[in-house]
Amino acid sequence: MASHRRPKQPSRTRVTVLTTAAAAAVALSSQAANAAPSEKPSKDEVKAKVDALYEESALATDRANGAEEKQEKLEKEIDTLQDQVARGQDDLNSMRDGLGLMASSQYRTGAVDPSVQLFLSSDPDDYLDKASAIDQLSAQQVEALKKVQDKQRVLAQQRQEAAGKLKELSDTRKTLGQKKKEVQEKLAKARTLLNTLTAAEQAAIKTADTRASRDAGDRVELGNEAPASERGAAALAAAKTQMGKPYVSGGSGPNSYDCSGLTQWAYNQAGQSISRTTYTQQNDGVKIGRSALKPGDLVFFNSLAHVGLYAGNGVVLHAPKPGAVVRLESMSTIGSFQFGVRV
Repeated sequence: MASHRRPKQPSRTRVTVLTTAAAAAVALSSQAANAAPSEKPSKDEVKAKVDALYEESALATDRANGAEEKQEKLEKEIDTLQDQVARGQDDLNSMRDGLGLMASSQYRTGAVDPSVQLFLSSDPDDYLDKASAIDQLSAQQVEALKKVQDKQRVLAQQRQEAAGKLKELSDTRKTLGQKKKEVQEKLAKARTLLNTLTAAEQAAIKTADTRASRDAGDRVELGNEAPASERGAAALAAAKTQMGKPYVSGGSGPNSYDCSGLTQWAYNQAGQSISRTTYTQQNDGVKIGRSALKPGDLVFFNSLAHVGLYAGNGVVLHAPKPGAVVRLESMSTIGSFQFGVRV
């Protein structure tokens, strides 16, 4: 006959633990359900962050442009020095050949000058220190040996200078690579931020970004103000022909520009050479205040992060930032004005 046993009841301790665990689970579920989702940045917040990243990338771009300009200058200087060293070595070899011929002639006549023997067996620098003790040294030989010594000294200096330039070039190339990487990182962050917005929000930012340019172009007759100078007028006229071309970091024309690339290109067309970066272009003329600005003057913004050409009536012609084109824009929408420069 089957045994009938009463089921074993759970202990009071086990019931308490299970009850507590269940209550905790319910509480956590309730908290998760009621917790606010992580707040997505608003369109205006994203735009502000993107604009800040664009400004930082502009600064890095300017430093990269400066490093690239320095690299080109160093490469030319090194080429010149290396050519000088090569020519100097040829001249030195010719001088030595002349002294060798002199020694050969004396040897054939049986009258090898001890001074020449000494020169051929040791360095001329050592030779001249000992030459005063040699009575047979002729004025012609003294002059020839001094020329050899002087040429050796010049060659040593040129080789040392070239070595220093090569080291500087290596450091400059490293800096250039770092700054280019920094630019790309800033732009990538900006793109990532923009991609958090909807297509409609991105379109709204783009529309707002170009409105100032369109309004400025519609309401201003830029020819009403007298230009800063003939070359300033010519530079501004040249820059106007580039309107609509895209901003590209490091661009210096004729297909794309960054801010200082545009101003340099424009002044080059006017027959005036200016430097490549904002932080050097500030020294390419006389600094002036806002009230003194005239069309063609350089105008600087945002702690020298940006430069453009003053076009008149509070409007600037410039290459603004990634995703934009060369355009007219009110100074009030560009950023913090620093000063103008009349080239």
